[in-house]
This record gives sequence, C-alpha cells and structure tokens, in this order.
Amino acid sequence: MSRAPDSATQRVQERSRPHEHTPRRAALAAFLGSMVEYYDFFIYGSASALVFSHVFFPDADPAAATLASLSTFAVAYIARPVGAFFVGHFGDRIGRKRVLVFCLTLMGVSTFAIGCLPSYDTAGVAAPVLLVVCRIAQGLSAAGEQSGASSMTLEHSPEGHRAFWTSFTLSGTQAGLVVATLAFLPIAALDKEAMYAWGWRVPFWASAIVVAFAYWVRSRLTEPPEFAKLQRDEEVVKVPLVPFVRYYWRSFLRIVVCHLFAVVSTAVTVFGLSYATETWSVPESRMLLVIAVANVVAVVAIPLWARLADRVGRRPVFALGAVGCAVCVPTFFAAIVTQNIWLIVAATVLMSGVVYSAPNGIAPTLYAEMFDARVRYTGMAVSTQFANLALGFTPTIAAALMGTGSAGWVPVAALIAGLCLLSAMAACAGRETARIPLEHLGNPERTPATIHPPVKETSACKSHTGASWSSTDPT
Repeated sequence: MSRAPDSATQRVQERSRPHEHTPRRAALAAFLGSMVEYYDFFIYGSASALVFSHVFFPDADPAAATLASLSTFAVAYIARPVGAFFVGHFGDRIGRKRVLVFCLTLMGVSTFAIGCLPSYDTAGVAAPVLLVVCRIAQGLSAAGEQSGASSMTLEHSPEGHRAFWTSFTLSGTQAGLVVATLAFLPIAALDKEAMYAWGWRVPFWASAIVVAFAYWVRSRLTEPPEFAKLQRDEEVVKVPLVPFVRYYWRSFLRIVVCHLFAVVSTAVTVFGLSYATETWSVPESRMLLVIAVANVVAVVAIPLWARLADRVGRRPVFALGAVGCAVCVPTFFAAIVTQNIWLIVAATVLMSGVVYSAPNGIAPTLYAEMFDARVRYTGMAVSTQFANLALGFTPTIAAALMGTGSAGWVPVAALIAGLCLLSAMAACAGRETARIPLEHLGNPERTPATIHPPVKETSACKSHTGASWSSTDPT
C-alpha cells in the first residue's frame, strides 16, 4: 500500500506545478527587471557624458576629465564577466529567483547611492572612488539580469511559446533605454548650475519607484518546475562551471560569435550619435529622440519576431535578422550624411527598431536552449558577458577606421556588416531547438525517442559536477 505524501512534499509539488498565469508573471518580472536594470545602466552612460566630468573630476583639464568620466562607465563592462561567474554559479546552485532578486536589489541600491554621492568639491578624491565602487556594483548586477531572467522565463514557458515569453526580457532592455534617454532630455535642458548641483541626481533617485514594484513582482514568483525538480531529485550541480567548461565549450564559442550582431546597437547609440551630431551637425536632441522612437518600435517588434520563431524555428529568424542588419547598416549611415531628419528616422527605425529586433529578441531563447537546466544560468551569463567584453573593443576599432568626407563611414559599415554575417552563420551552424521539449534541451541524445535515465559517470567526474553528464557538446 502506497504511503500518502506528507504535507511538505505536497507543498513542494504544488509550487513546482505549472500554473496558467506563471508564464505571464515570469515575463512581466523579466520585463520590469530588465527595464530597471538597463534604465539604471544607461542613465549612467548619459550622466558620464554630460555631468560627471564636472561633478567628480573638476580639477582636470576638460579632455582628461571627460576621459576619466567615461572610464568609470567602462569599469562596469570589466566587472560584468567577473559577475557572470558569481551570479551564474549561485543561479544554478540555489535558484534563479533568489539570485534575480539579489541582482535587482544590488542594481537599485547602487543606482540610488550614485544619486546621493557627494561631489569632488565636498568629499575630494573619495567622491570618484565611491562612484567607481557603485559602478562596479552595477556591472556585477547587470551580469546576471538578462541571463537569469531569460532562464527563468524560458523554464516557466509552455512548449511552443518559449521564444515569445522569453523575448520580454529584451523588450524590457529596450524599454529601459527609451526611459533612460527620455529621462535625461529635461535634465539636459536645465541651466548648467542646476544640472550639476542637483538635476543629474533626479533620474538616479527616480529609479527606486520602479525597483520597488519590480521587486514585488519578482519576489512573488516561484522557482521554475524544471529547476524545482532538480532540487527535489538532488541533481543540482555543486560547481556548474566545471561541466560548462568540459561539455559546453562549443556552445560558448557559438554564442560569442552569434552575439556579434549586437554591435548594431553600438552603431546607433555610439557611432551614429557621434557621427550625426559632431560630423554632420544634426541636433543632439533630435538624434536622442530618433533613438528613443526606434526603441519604442523595438519593444513591440521583439515579441512579434519571437512568436514567428516559435512557428518556424530560432535559426531562420535570427539569421534573417542578422543578414538584414548587414544590409541596413549602409542605409543608416548614408541617411545621416543627407542630414534629412526624416530619412534618418526611417533608416534608424528600420534597422534598429525592426530588423535588429529579430536577432535581439530571439537571442535569449537561442542561447538558453543550448544548455541543460543544471548549467543554464552559468552558461548564458558567462558566454554573453564574455561576448560583450569582446564587443567592447569595437568602438576603438571603428574610430580608427572612420574616414573623412561623405563616404568616411564606409569602412565602419563594412566592419559591422561583416560581423553581422558571421553572427548569422554561427546561428545556422547549430541544431534547431524550437521543437525539443524543455527537459531534453542541452543533450542531443536525450530526445523523446530515446529518453532514458542518465548514465552514471565515474565517481571522480561526479565529485566535480554533482550530476551525471553526456560527453556530447550540444551546440
């Protein structure tokens, strides 16, 4: 006679049982979390360009002050790969939800603290030191946001709709960029004295409101059923980095190359903004609004592309978007040369708002589906953050390639187009995962036709991983 499960077991089973509203809640939590994280991340970029050289480095000459200010912005990109190991490890060890709540809290506290920092005139050298500390905290937090939110939403999503629900992570990122851009428009309109004294602090303080709401939504989520099952069956990996390095190094390389398409975002927000305003005298306020409009379009376009990817597959939609970006890049720069704001709007919305949204919206699902649930957080975090670190050198290379005259942009466009084509080829190089059930992802041998309990490995291997693994790398 079978024994009825005790109340504790029943509670675990109820928490792990899929609920019809859970994908919506997970997607909303991912959207809000990413919006807050990247609003905070992006307003720092605006402040470092407009304000921080005067507030934290007033004794340096203007060029050196600007360089020092922008260097504090770059610190986060160095911190992000380090943070990826940390948040990825604990995300696969103790759960997605707890680490995501930590990331959100860390970003919220560090961003609010930046708004409270004393100026150099008040605290001396301690002011820029504290600024760098807060920026490092932002980088550590951002390292785990997209990877964790994507992993959690994917694992909460029903079959046949994983790309759609997971795409809201990137919709939130684009929304954060929109809000950050708009937040600094009225601040930039203040007189210099007011902007340097208190105006720049307002966007940092305002983030606390959305952080509180996002925290409430995220804290109400349960762990995904797939991860709850790992915990229940005691299959959680002790050191996720070990099996990631041993079995998923091809997936790591594939993601790094796939992620080259993300240079398009830099082409618009850095190259394009600078090229349009400094070389062709397009008003900065107009270019900021153009970028904001394109990202509003992206917020809507991303889930639509993702829905298509659920129907026809990840690879064709991702590759089509990456190739489309390669085609659109020359049009974008050529439109800037005309100085016609309507042509610039059309070219930017087409490239950044519509075409770029295809690979951008599919990437979270494409990357997450390369990994087993036991290393998914680690795999995504480490792979994407190292890819972002590699992309960090692109602005320097592009600046060296930029020529003069109306065709000076051609070498830069060629570089970006080439990277996008490489991205498309990397996406096509792996297997299609749209029709593979969630529990079979990460191992091509564990398909519905051949599902079987995992074969135990040697005790030496298990002592490192805490679970058994196939030797096949699922790229």
